[in-house]
Amino acid sequence: MTNPIPQLISDELYTTLARLNLLNQKVIRDFQIKRRYLDLREEGQRAADAIDQILEQYPYLQFDTVRKIIYSVKLPEEIREEIHA
Repeated sequence: MTNPIPQLISDELYTTLARLNLLNQKVIRDFQIKRRYLDLREEGQRAADAIDQILEQYPYLQFDTVRKIIYSVKLPEEIREEIHA
């Protein structure tokens, strides 16, 4: 079981929480989607193309759902930036 949020918690803690079913998988998925989107944009992809690529990984989601995730989910580093601003 790979820790998709190592920026927040250790691998050991993630494994323990996952075994106890104490993690919200939807929120973790949304974090992964936002992080993937930002990575694709940094690689120079257009926003729509990045979303299309994400939709290939998550075909059960709609384009607008991914867009909403991208613009509403805050990553830990974004929250830290807001605090220090």
